[in-house]
Amino acid sequence: MNDLMGKVVSLCKRRGFIFPSSEIYGGLNSCYDYGPLGVELKHRVKNFWWRSMVQLHDNIEGLDSSILMHPRIWEASGHVENFTDPLVDCKKCKNRFRQDHVDGKACPECGGELTQARKFNLMFKTFMGPLEDSTNTIYLRPETAQGIYVNYQNVLSSSRQKIPFGIAQIGKAFRNEITPGNFTFRTREFEQMEMQYFIRPGQDEEAFEHWKQERIRWYEKLGIRKENLRFHEHGHDELAHYAKRAFDIQYQFPFGWQELEGIHNRTDFDLRRHQEYSGKNLSYFDEEKKDKYIPYIIETSAGCDRTLLCVLCDAYVEEKERTVLKFAPHLAPVQIAILPLVKKDGLPEIAEKILTDLRAHYSVFYDDSGSIGRRYRRQDEVGTPFGVTVDNETKESKTVTVRERDSMKQERVNVSELLSYLASRLAPPM
Repeated sequence: MNDLMGKVVSLCKRRGFIFPSSEIYGGLNSCYDYGPLGVELKHRVKNFWWRSMVQLHDNIEGLDSSILMHPRIWEASGHVENFTDPLVDCKKCKNRFRQDHVDGKACPECGGELTQARKFNLMFKTFMGPLEDSTNTIYLRPETAQGIYVNYQNVLSSSRQKIPFGIAQIGKAFRNEITPGNFTFRTREFEQMEMQYFIRPGQDEEAFEHWKQERIRWYEKLGIRKENLRFHEHGHDELAHYAKRAFDIQYQFPFGWQELEGIHNRTDFDLRRHQEYSGKNLSYFDEEKKDKYIPYIIETSAGCDRTLLCVLCDAYVEEKERTVLKFAPHLAPVQIAILPLVKKDGLPEIAEKILTDLRAHYSVFYDDSGSIGRRYRRQDEVGTPFGVTVDNETKESKTVTVRERDSMKQERVNVSELLSYLASRLAPPM
């Protein structure tokens, strides 16, 4: 399985999915850049999440809150007090470890004696203004959820929604992780896809179960194999300070079962704390029942980078004569390859006309270099679901050969019907 991870990492670098950040300077630990194919794949994952969460729901609104926010927000949320890891240092080799990752009192690297544990806050600090002192300290947000909570009344009133309703957001977050690793699974800069669902107290268990099932079905629509997905319920000792109940959706990565997304019943913890720290009334008035309450919140919090890594690992297949990424067609960074059989006899001109027509609707790639078999293999390796080959018969019958990636079956399709043929096969699931 670790060998599989190495192959995925190698393919990502070689074919332009993911590069080490700042590589010409030796790299920056656990920071990565998304290349031409990686950024396309990431956009498709985010767009599919946004479509599923916002466009297909009447009562979920979108938001893009600021990365820099008032520092009191992080006091109210509990991050200043609770967002810490216990660290130990080796007195001999000076390496630093998370206490919960060390078995016993000896250094796992050299066997030296370890120091007593001390707390380390995971938030990145910076300063706003010209003076670098404690009065100007602010933080890079460690999560996107708080931006939703402090805007919940703004969104509620401007969108004329009523509870129950949700707010969805995709955005960057930053955590000064001590032990990042496993490629893009745990990094210091990452992107979250979160939806916070505001409900009446007492209706939280029903809403929790609903979103729990909705979210695992989403990964199946993403093309992830069911046998690689499971729920993990947090025991009492695992629950975060804000959570009444929590489940993780886990994926079986090459390095083991790990969290993709958390579904949490946060009760009224966040709004109650922000009401206390800000002095603003954050209660909701129910016009039908003529009562006020602070809403409970059901959170669905997914890691975009983890989801993309999951998609890559799940799609990676080695067959006898080829390596192929079997992405769901709607996710593939290149959806159609246009392949003139030869560079003469008018075939490039026909292929370029098809390219222009399809480019308005899909991500397409033109390749006329090398044998047709070699070109098919190159497209298989980056996950292109369909190859359209223009050959001499095209000039006579106005048809092209469409090759399907997974089965490698080929079918003649009339050029005039090509767009509708591909549309039915590239449409995202509902």
